[in-house]
Amino acid sequence: MLYPENVGEKLGFNDIKELLRNECLSLMGKNLVDKMQFITNFELLNKLLSQTAEFKEILMNDAPFPSANFIDIQYLVNKIRIEGAFLSEEDFYSLTLALTTVFQTIRYFKDREEQYPNLQALFEGMAIEQKILKSIDAVIDPKGKIRPNASPELNKVIREIAAAESESRRRLDIIFRNAIKEGWSADGSLTIRDGRLVIPVLAEHKRKMKGFIHDESATGQTIYLEPAEVFDLNNRVRDLEFEKRREIIRILTALTDEVRPYSPLLIAYHGLLTKIDFIRAKASLAIKLDASMPILKNEPYLKLSNARHPLLYLNFKQTKQTVVPLNIKIDETGRIILVSGPNAGGKSVCMKTVGLLQLMLQAGMLIPADSHSEMGLYRRILVDIGDDQSIESDLSTYSAHLTKMKNFVEMANFHTLVMIDEFGTGTDPQFGGPIAEAVLQVLNQKKVKGVLTTHYSNLKLFANNTEGLENASMLFDNVHMQPMYVLQIGKPGSSYAFEIAQKIGLPEQVLKLAKVKIGDQQKKVDTLLVDLEREKKQVYDTKVEIEKRQKRLNELLEENKKLKEYFDENRKKLVNDAKQQAQDIIKGANKLVENTIAEIRTAKADKEQTKQARQRLEQEQQKLKLKADKPVRKKEAEPLAVGDWVKLIDSDTTGKIIELNKTNAVIAIGELMSVVKVNRLEKIQSKDQPVKQSKGGYADYQIQQRASFSPEIDVRGMRGEEMLYELEKFMDRALMMGLSSLRILHGRGDGILRKLIRDYLKKYSAVDQMEDEHPDRGGDGITIVKLK
Repeated sequence: MLYPENVGEKLGFNDIKELLRNECLSLMGKNLVDKMQFITNFELLNKLLSQTAEFKEILMNDAPFPSANFIDIQYLVNKIRIEGAFLSEEDFYSLTLALTTVFQTIRYFKDREEQYPNLQALFEGMAIEQKILKSIDAVIDPKGKIRPNASPELNKVIREIAAAESESRRRLDIIFRNAIKEGWSADGSLTIRDGRLVIPVLAEHKRKMKGFIHDESATGQTIYLEPAEVFDLNNRVRDLEFEKRREIIRILTALTDEVRPYSPLLIAYHGLLTKIDFIRAKASLAIKLDASMPILKNEPYLKLSNARHPLLYLNFKQTKQTVVPLNIKIDETGRIILVSGPNAGGKSVCMKTVGLLQLMLQAGMLIPADSHSEMGLYRRILVDIGDDQSIESDLSTYSAHLTKMKNFVEMANFHTLVMIDEFGTGTDPQFGGPIAEAVLQVLNQKKVKGVLTTHYSNLKLFANNTEGLENASMLFDNVHMQPMYVLQIGKPGSSYAFEIAQKIGLPEQVLKLAKVKIGDQQKKVDTLLVDLEREKKQVYDTKVEIEKRQKRLNELLEENKKLKEYFDENRKKLVNDAKQQAQDIIKGANKLVENTIAEIRTAKADKEQTKQARQRLEQEQQKLKLKADKPVRKKEAEPLAVGDWVKLIDSDTTGKIIELNKTNAVIAIGELMSVVKVNRLEKIQSKDQPVKQSKGGYADYQIQQRASFSPEIDVRGMRGEEMLYELEKFMDRALMMGLSSLRILHGRGDGILRKLIRDYLKKYSAVDQMEDEHPDRGGDGITIVKLK
């Protein structure tokens, strides 16, 4: 149940339906939009939403869907049902096109067995009668005309007509050439009058030719004559044409009789086309709104994540602006959300977003919010928005509001969603406030769910002290005096009446007088709210900054983890290399000893040669000893301090100490920050810092990273926040690799991603310039980034 009847108009649902109508391909689809209902059956609604979600997947990621010839065949079926009636050639042609689309649709889903179960259920158990098409195809050609061989009689008549026309034309040509030769014919050629071929003859020679005069020129100087010799032949052609028409009617009547038994099946096919067009339209609109299917609950519940007002989203999309997303939760703890804050701060948009998305959902439409949003079902939606004063009913604005409040109190229950804008206004606040508070208390006792907006302080205090009610406010930047359009749950907001008045330029004298006239208690409350709003703004900004730092920290930890894994692997390699080297030294030493002994034996222990061999052996032993001792020599450890240049003991990687504590040090290795144990570091002089990284260690890691890193990133289809996250990682790695040029694929679309990317890249001092790719290679769908 929706109350009042114009809920769709007040929440903007009528505009959504108009957008949906424009997405339909057929009149029957548009008619189905007009018949949309508020659905409270959980199973039915879940099925309709799932069908739309599946069709959205088809439009976005599957092969093109057969979307031509969604023709309304209802009137053809109604015509077929009448005994003795027959369909025309055009009617059968339309029926052929519609049936072809039906069979293509069924084949499309059968080729994707079990991939789209909810859509397949639309034609489950439906007979596929290809015989209808075969019967029609035997009579009607692909151009929608009856085939000459549709029957032997028709074929015979058509041949006779052709022969008669040919003979008539042959004789007429002879007579015409003779008339020209005699000078009887006027300038021109054979023409047609009253469907008959005639000769243009000069009026003064009309007596010289026998025939029937059909017409004359405007001046009367030329008459159009049908010679008597071809008159009978033309009459024969006319008779044959009538005979042909009678045969065609007989054939079409027989074909209609053949199709008539399939009338119920044709109605089913018509219903399938109608539903498919309607679901396709919902999916198409969902893509434009970036809508998705939330988690559906069979209870009155609502938790929206990154929700956007659909009409505002489309409007901002055209002007290349972004909508601030809404996050709100309505459950048993906070059944009624009381939203306060300054005028033009977004309170009404917040409330209408909740109401409109709930209406769209319970009409079977996907909503512009994250897919992990959770939404339940309400049996009633009660709305009080705008001025409903009535001259005819003798109702003032406040009387109209009170009338609605009366109905709300009577009709509302646990399964009701209430939307009230500017709750309690329209009369003296001294009396309107308490009445509104009483209504709110009764609604809360009935466990009604809803969103209300207000400026009344007594309602804010009541919500703060009452279980089931939750204060909320729209954040306001009181430094720049402008709304932020962000909903903050848990605290009421100030109306910022004096601050906004001051910004607008209301004279100081007026502001001072106004402040004197309001009570001290009210001033204290409003001042407290303003201070609270300022603190909320600071907390919000701090939260955003912490999230950015946390994201950066996670990235650094991930990089550090990869670096550690590489170092561990490299250490193992060095150990293996050292073992292999030691084995080679031992082999070389053994070989040297063996050769020396062989020389001594060959020289038969000659003293001089033996002495020389021993000297060579001692020299080689000394060299091997120096070679073996070199890797294990260590310098005496020097104390470390912040700012010292150090290198990792087990590699040639160097860096500078940024932070230092007892056991750990934070060192800067190029663009990368890394936490390393102090006992793994060795102090070096700044002049010893290598200008160019030697091969091995971190340099090898960089080479591997550079080899696996692509200077091109594709962000098409990403949301703004996701895109910026990927872009930041991409830029960090590019700068660390020392690249000079990058390519960012963002597509054309509405240009939103392109603008967002270029605005974001301006914060990088290393960016020299940004430009579009060459038109032949993508144009303004690709941004080329030149780095300094």
